[in-house]
Amino acid sequence: MELSPTAQKYVLHWGEMGTRWGVNRTVAQIHALLFLANAPLAAEDIAATLAVARSNVSNSLKELQSWGLVRVAHVMGDRRDHFVALQDVWQIFRVILEERKRREIDPTLSVLRECAIEGAEDAALEPATLARMGEVLAFLEMLSASYGDYKNLPPATLQRFLSMGGKVARFLSPDDKGGAA
Repeated sequence: MELSPTAQKYVLHWGEMGTRWGVNRTVAQIHALLFLANAPLAAEDIAATLAVARSNVSNSLKELQSWGLVRVAHVMGDRRDHFVALQDVWQIFRVILEERKRREIDPTLSVLRECAIEGAEDAALEPATLARMGEVLAFLEMLSASYGDYKNLPPATLQRFLSMGGKVARFLSPDDKGGAA
């Protein structure tokens, strides 16, 4: 597959951003390539297009499949597996958010809850330290609960909600003379 200069820039940048988000560069580049592709791609074609090892592509595709961002698609007359990425940006956003929550926030909440229980009995732990631990726990529990409230909203509702951003903040701000509070 020959990439246009713009598509190449997109794929390379997505890979760079992936590394900043804690995702392997090749995994992110493959995701970007499959997102942009107008037809399912075989692993060999992905490897050739990105100039990466076939084994790296295979491992990266497994990672993307485990996240639910990529699935296998079959092409008539070709026995090889081909791959397609989710195409709906809202669905991609939800999948990534859900996976990050499951892999990062949920385990952290479990440990913080254990620390809160154990900290209450830990005579060597200073009360101020326990209080700060409690603040982090309360913050992450609030974020997790908010995520639960919003995760099943239809994309159109989420889009309207997000586009209201500054208006909601001004409405809720006690410093805003024109808002309620």
